Amino acid sequence: MKDVLFPVLSFLTDMGAEYGEIRVEKTNKTLITTRDGLVEAVTSAMEAGAGIRVLVNGAWGFSVSNSLQRENLKKAAESAFKMARASSKNIKEPVKLAEVKAVEDRVGSLAKKDPTKVDISEKLSNLLEIDKLSFAYDPRIKSVTIRYADISTLETLATTEGTYIEQRKDYVWNYCWVTGEGDGIMASARDELGTHGYELFDLEPPEKIANRVCKRVVQQLEAKTPKGGRFPAIIGTDIVGVLAHEALGHLCEADLTLAGSIIMGKLGQKIASEAVTIYDDALMEEGFGYIKYDDEGVPGQKTVLIEKGVLVGLMHDRETAAKMGVEPTGNARAQDFRVPPIIRMRNTCFERGDYSFEELLEGIKFGYYLEAFRGGQANLDGTFTVGVQSAFEIVNGEVGEPIRNLGISGNTLETLMMVDACGKDFGLECGRCGKGQSAFVSSGGPHLRVKEITIGGY
Repeated sequence: MKDVLFPVLSFLTDMGAEYGEIRVEKTNKTLITTRDGLVEAVTSAMEAGAGIRVLVNGAWGFSVSNSLQRENLKKAAESAFKMARASSKNIKEPVKLAEVKAVEDRVGSLAKKDPTKVDISEKLSNLLEIDKLSFAYDPRIKSVTIRYADISTLETLATTEGTYIEQRKDYVWNYCWVTGEGDGIMASARDELGTHGYELFDLEPPEKIANRVCKRVVQQLEAKTPKGGRFPAIIGTDIVGVLAHEALGHLCEADLTLAGSIIMGKLGQKIASEAVTIYDDALMEEGFGYIKYDDEGVPGQKTVLIEKGVLVGLMHDRETAAKMGVEPTGNARAQDFRVPPIIRMRNTCFERGDYSFEELLEGIKFGYYLEAFRGGQANLDGTFTVGVQSAFEIVNGEVGEPIRNLGISGNTLETLMMVDACGKDFGLECGRCGKGQSAFVSSGGPHLRVKEITIGGY
């Protein structure tokens, strides 16, 4: 598409744009929802379009074209230019961009099984098999909802600086929500999976998915409620991922940091125990947030956020990097061509330690093992709450009876200071993150032990 895009970019430069980019996307997607044995919705679509972003006199303009013809792209580019020029008359602080090297590259897919080559009948069959096996697992299972998506995009980025990158991005995502009832008790559990190709159901066949999520529902139906208060705890890998992403990660997105997150002004300071190292890695191929280049053409990299307890880095796009006088980290991502890129996480994780699970249990007379999360949220002031769908008591250094309706809450920095040991294992969760736009991400790490955390109902 060089012969189409670069003349449009030259047109922007001739008009006086400081910078311009065109992000073209051609996407095939399939979306399926099933509920209790019935196919509720199936959508298969192909779409194409371009997002054009222009910087004029320190202000952004953005326009979208659903046509990839040169003349229509030129009209959209002119519209973005005029928007930026008009906005520049009212800005307080002109936008500047950190310098980057121009890149020319073509990036292939990580998918081992191309989802666009899999027949819709096979996709439906796998989902309905999860449904059937879930109901067969236990008569107390009452409802099963499954949402599936595969999205395959060929993205082309061209800029006035000479960058030209073609990237193929594939995502296959499956989400189950199962509810059960027994003896007047209601319980539910979630299961969310993601890979870059349709090999998902080879790695996680329907029987494995159904057994895992239904086991958690039945476990809750037979479990007791927790004691409230502050207790020591071992935190499982997917909850560790939630803490890395929700409780800390968003605070370290430089746009939110500058907006007043609790870590503002703390670079170089100790904000966690020495056992804690947290990073955001674009190049983890098994992660749902893998990208070789971000949507500004910046190469992906591993960005360390906390190293042995010290806050050492933030996640940046080119704008915040220039504002703070650092290098961009390749965290600019857009949901699709209809919106401009913003700072987003990729694969955000705690670093491994050297403790076995049995060693983490040692010395805990009474506490909780928090195995899997249900949901959660965090705020810029550092407070967070996380619902736990699978939990157990720890009694005299051993895992005990299951617990239901358990939640944890606290302050991120206080909780990170309470971490006194990290496991040698590692788990990675794949899912979606919302920040005005949706993005596929991963998060994870090893099991962690905290000296104490607030336990309550959820």
